Amino acid sequence: MVPVTLRVRRQVAGEGRWQVYKVEAASEKATVLDLLLKVKEEQDPTLALRYSCRMAICGSCGMVINGRPMLACQTKLSDLGTTDISVEPMWNYPVVKDLVTDMGEFFDKHRRVKPYMLRREEEIFEGGDEFRQRPEDVERYLDFAYCIFCGLCYSACPRVAENPEFLGPQALGQAARWIFDSRDRGAQERMRIADGEDGLWSCHYIGSCSEVCPRGVEPAFAIQLLKMRAMRP
Repeated sequence: MVPVTLRVRRQVAGEGRWQVYKVEAASEKATVLDLLLKVKEEQDPTLALRYSCRMAICGSCGMVINGRPMLACQTKLSDLGTTDISVEPMWNYPVVKDLVTDMGEFFDKHRRVKPYMLRREEEIFEGGDEFRQRPEDVERYLDFAYCIFCGLCYSACPRVAENPEFLGPQALGQAARWIFDSRDRGAQERMRIADGEDGLWSCHYIGSCSEVCPRGVEPAFAIQLLKMRAMRP
């Protein structure tokens, strides 16, 4: 058993405080989510957190761990190299309670870039054939399609903190995902949404969004590609 000191940022109705828990991990392979659930089950049932798959697929358990936005289910004690752990809700989001954040605005911005295939209805419903792609066509957008909507990139982005109207790395990364899809016909429409002071040009290419992405999506790179496209004559 590994003794761990877990400092959790508790917050309700705008008032925050740190609370310290002493908990024993089964091994250094235990995740931060394991520890939080152990606290919730054995010490404090009032602790609020969001989680689901426990396999870094659903993206539900995003939080700030030792000063870095991370997925709690993916972060092991051995990754942190310490048994003194601080956990707080993701930055740049309103806090609902404790580690649970309100992601409504995040998903509103995601929807704003129309993250779905745009084609004429008759092509989709009356075409009678699938939209074919070559392997090289898929490679243009595939990395950007791995986004799991965890919101860590949005949490890590200092431009989101400075400009709440900024679409953010996730939404722009998903705009790129569809703009570079050869089957889609909505590139111009999305570029009109993305190409503005609160869109592409609010990004200063700090790269923190790509640093924290648990799936290697590289939203910072996607934004630079969109900037290059926007500059074409």
